[in-house]
Amino acid sequence: MDGPRVTDRSLVEGFLRYLVTVRRLSPNTVSAYRRDLDALFDFMDKEDIKSLKALDTYHVRRFAAEHFRQGLSPRSISRRLSAVRTFLGAMVRDGVLDANVAVNVQAPKPSRRLPAVLDADQVARLLERSGEDPVMVRDRAMFELMYSSGLRLAELVGIDLDAIDLEDRTVRVTGKGAKTRVVPFGTKALEALRPWLLSRRELCESDATALFVSRRGSRLAPRSVQARLGEWARRQSLPMHVHPHMLRHSFASHLLESSGDLRAVQELLGHASISTTQVYTHLDFQHLAHVYDKAHPRARRRETKIPT
Repeated sequence: MDGPRVTDRSLVEGFLRYLVTVRRLSPNTVSAYRRDLDALFDFMDKEDIKSLKALDTYHVRRFAAEHFRQGLSPRSISRRLSAVRTFLGAMVRDGVLDANVAVNVQAPKPSRRLPAVLDADQVARLLERSGEDPVMVRDRAMFELMYSSGLRLAELVGIDLDAIDLEDRTVRVTGKGAKTRVVPFGTKALEALRPWLLSRRELCESDATALFVSRRGSRLAPRSVQARLGEWARRQSLPMHVHPHMLRHSFASHLLESSGDLRAVQELLGHASISTTQVYTHLDFQHLAHVYDKAHPRARRRETKIPT
C-alpha cells in the first residue's frame, strides 16, 4: 500500500540539498527546481495521486498537457519536465522508485519563429543615407557588406584588412565553430568599401589589422555596430527595430526569393545543416506561389470562357 504523500514531498528537500552540495547548482537554478517540483505535487494533490509510486507515464503526460492548456510555453514545459525527470531519476537511484516514468515524456514542440526581414525597398531606404564623415563612410561600408554577403555580426567585426579582395570582390570570414569561408560581395558594397579604406587611415595606425575600426582606431565592438545600425534605421524612419542579424535574414530571403537555390544560400550563409536554411523558404510563400502560377506550364490559370 502506498505511503502518505507528505512523506514523498519531504523527499524534495533532500533532493534539493543534493543539487546544492553535490552538483553545486546556483541558487536560482535550485529555486527553479523547487517551483517545478512544487507544481508536480500540486498536480498530484489535484488528481488525488497518493504517492510517487502511484505516478505513471500517463499522469506525467497529463501534467505537461495541463500546463500547455494554461498557456505555459513549450520551452518552460520542457524545463519543468526536465526537473521532474531528474528528480524521479534520483529517486530510482536511491531505491525509492523502481522506474522513472517521466523518461519518455516530451514537451510540445515550440513553433518555429520566422526571422524578421526588411523588404528590398526598406533596405534601399536604409542604405541611401550618406555623408563625408569617416564614421558615416565606415557605417555605410559595414552595412552594405553585411547585407551584400549575409554576414553574422561576429563575422563582420572579425574581418581583418587582408581578408578583403577588391579585385575578386570576395571577403574571407570566420564563422561558427571557427570555420572559414570566402563569400562574394556586390557592386554597391565595393563602391562603399573603397572610400572607407581611404577614410580608415584617418582613424587608425598603419599597422592596425581590423577592417572596421572605431574613432580611437581599435577594432569595432559588436555593440557599437548594433547601436549605429539602430541609429541609421531611426534616421531613415524605418517602422521597426533594425538589428544586424536582420540584414543577414534579409540577404537570405531576397537571394532565395530570386534564385530558389537553397543549397547555394546554405553555402553563402555558412549553415552546417540545410534545415537551418529552410526557415527562409517560409518567408515569402505567397510570392513563390505567384511565380509558380505565372511560370509553370501546368499551373497557368486559364480564363473561363462564357458560352455564347
